[in-house]
Amino acid sequence: MSRLIRFNKPYDVLSQFTDSGSRGSPRRTLSDFIDLPGVYPAGRLDRDSEGLLLLTDDGRLQARISDPRHKMDKTYWAQIEGIPDADAIAALRGGVTLKDGPTRPAKVRRIAPPDGLWPRTPPIRVRKSVPDCWIELVISEGRNRQVRRMTAAVGHPTLRLIRARIGPWSLDDLPPGEWRDADADRRLRR
Repeated sequence: MSRLIRFNKPYDVLSQFTDSGSRGSPRRTLSDFIDLPGVYPAGRLDRDSEGLLLLTDDGRLQARISDPRHKMDKTYWAQIEGIPDADAIAALRGGVTLKDGPTRPAKVRRIAPPDGLWPRTPPIRVRKSVPDCWIELVISEGRNRQVRRMTAAVGHPTLRLIRARIGPWSLDDLPPGEWRDADADRRLRR
């Protein structure tokens, strides 16, 4: 039987098991948190992003989760600079044009700071003269730094980014740096 685990990736951790690109001191990787032979990430999460990362030893499941052709929804909580007006929200919902082309439409809404949110180390930069807020974005593609580029394109740079859900799997109450086996009933059956 194949294995699927949920991992809450902390800030400043690479979404890989080795650090082949570091010239100075080694950067933290998945191997600092997960000691399971044969599991690999199903997709990526940038070093400066936090939250849900799925890992599996099943190559077909890994491809199904990470391949953009399957359009699996990914839910992000983004703390952004400024307070977006209706036009900015509408632009995100309709899809914004980035350097690599237009994005698919996104589901977007303002949210309160997420319940049970852990402190980030180091904390985000806070400017007294510029307010910030949280939004939830649900996208079905996964371009490089896509959410950050989308919010910047509408004038609201992302300060902190947390992936909360991938398809049927969510962070739930999983603390940063911890992993758990995923519920077998939530596996894809297509």
